[in-house]
Amino acid sequence: MLNTVVKLTSPKEFETVFEELIYHKDDILVRPTYMSICAADQRYYQGKRKKEILDQKLPLALIHECIGEVIYDSKKEFKKGERVVMIPNTPFEKNDVIKENYLRSSKFRSSSIDGFMQNVVSIKRDRIIPINKIDSIIATQLELTSVAMNALEAFEKKSHKNKDRIAIWGCGSVGYIMGLVLKYSYPNSKIIIVGNDPDKLNYFSYADEIIFNNKIDSSFKVDHAFECVGGPNSEDAIDQIIDVINPQGTICLLGVSEDKIDINTRMVLEKGITLVGNSRSSYNDFYKAVELLQDKKIQDYIHNIISDIVDINDVNDINKAFDYDITNSFKTVMKWNI
Repeated sequence: MLNTVVKLTSPKEFETVFEELIYHKDDILVRPTYMSICAADQRYYQGKRKKEILDQKLPLALIHECIGEVIYDSKKEFKKGERVVMIPNTPFEKNDVIKENYLRSSKFRSSSIDGFMQNVVSIKRDRIIPINKIDSIIATQLELTSVAMNALEAFEKKSHKNKDRIAIWGCGSVGYIMGLVLKYSYPNSKIIIVGNDPDKLNYFSYADEIIFNNKIDSSFKVDHAFECVGGPNSEDAIDQIIDVINPQGTICLLGVSEDKIDINTRMVLEKGITLVGNSRSSYNDFYKAVELLQDKKIQDYIHNIISDIVDINDVNDINKAFDYDITNSFKTVMKWNI
């Protein structure tokens, strides 16, 4: 069976190729229906990864935030037409200590293996979860929500019990969903958003407090913090967090930076601060995300950060969606008709 796959061959250049679909008897065939563009996809599209990385990775099918409909399951555990979210992390081993998303042997769609920009995806049955009670557009944010669930799990394991004031640095999509998950998980804690974009900060209606990063003074203190800035600005954000966090607080790092950044380790040592790295997510994180998004109030909040929905009928539409996404405040969703 020939499959249609759309691959990024060079920055801003997509090509449609036809490949033999690799199908194993226990796999499930899923047709992608809706996709969401991630900042990581944009870095490939814009050519903002290092040249040696682009040379190594491309050509590559992008997108790891995706839902679809089951078209075939030999075991009939999933019904034809059933809507599912697809999990991009693909482990090849089990470990009793290390989570699947941190195993070095795991592959990740749209990074180390092709992503979901395909006509049909052959996927292992433990890499999909039904989403029957979740609106399709909202469900495109399940992957990002699962990343927040992964960070929440690590935070709960590493942080002390003082959680009166928890702050999130970053007013983008990661910061928005991370803050929402924290507000849901710790309703008695004061959830604070720290950012620099007034237009984006207006969306954080669930927060208990919103403050501009240039308005923070010595009186501002937090028990724990989440860095969701990423890029070169993450250095300033982490530096500010170290200054204002209370002793033995936990800093959860979610922002991705292409280059190395400096961290004031002297104050990390003096305050006994715990730094926790977070990346991607596991099946269990997706399962928790699916449970969370069945809450209608949570769905309403997430709907606020869907900036655009673009119908994709050909490669030109994909370019249009990625170009729109650069100027959108939050998330661009693609309705996949290819």
